[in-house]
Amino acid sequence: MSTAEETADGGTQPWAEVTPEAARRLLLAAVEAFAERGYHATTTRDIAGRAGMSPAALYIHYKTKEELLHRISRIGHEKALDVLRTAARGEGTAAERLADAVSSFVRWHAGQHTVARVVQYELDALGPESRAEIVALRRQVDAEVRGIIEDGVAAGEFDVPDVRGTTLAVLSLCIDVARWFRAEGPRTPDEVGALYAGLVLRMVEARTEAPGAVG
Repeated sequence: MSTAEETADGGTQPWAEVTPEAARRLLLAAVEAFAERGYHATTTRDIAGRAGMSPAALYIHYKTKEELLHRISRIGHEKALDVLRTAARGEGTAAERLADAVSSFVRWHAGQHTVARVVQYELDALGPESRAEIVALRRQVDAEVRGIIEDGVAAGEFDVPDVRGTTLAVLSLCIDVARWFRAEGPRTPDEVGALYAGLVLRMVEARTEAPGAVG
């Protein structure tokens, strides 16, 4: 994982909440391994080797490989939710808030694409209790976007017959960025965020003027 990607959310220290430093090194190594090989194909020996540590050292900080995945998933979902919530609860019309929320959420999934691939696509590898915790965070993400769309419909800004279905479509579009985005590609995270914000506003048929406005 590149330094640029690690710090794309503006933090001065990647995964600063993970301590001690050895635990953070193992977590970063696990992110790389899970993203590259998949959770099931990755061994604890692979992770320890990438971190420059012995396999025995891993168990000092993490009881199991699943515990590593759970911590990555929880922190990643919390970070993504915070980015989305900040934009969703800002000032402005529903259209402005939806555009800000989508562009911010997409930028996170592009700028943090290695982490996001693990966070979004390895959920089924978690045990029932851990999975339930992550699913609860996903429901909060869904609620933030759905709330904006409902506000827009109520205000007459959006024409959306199926709010729940449209919310799912919007989130699927944003999350999928993590699957294909590459730092060396033709678009920056900001450019992809702006593009997707425009696409989503067209999906909800956002009005450029308030209902009844006189031109």
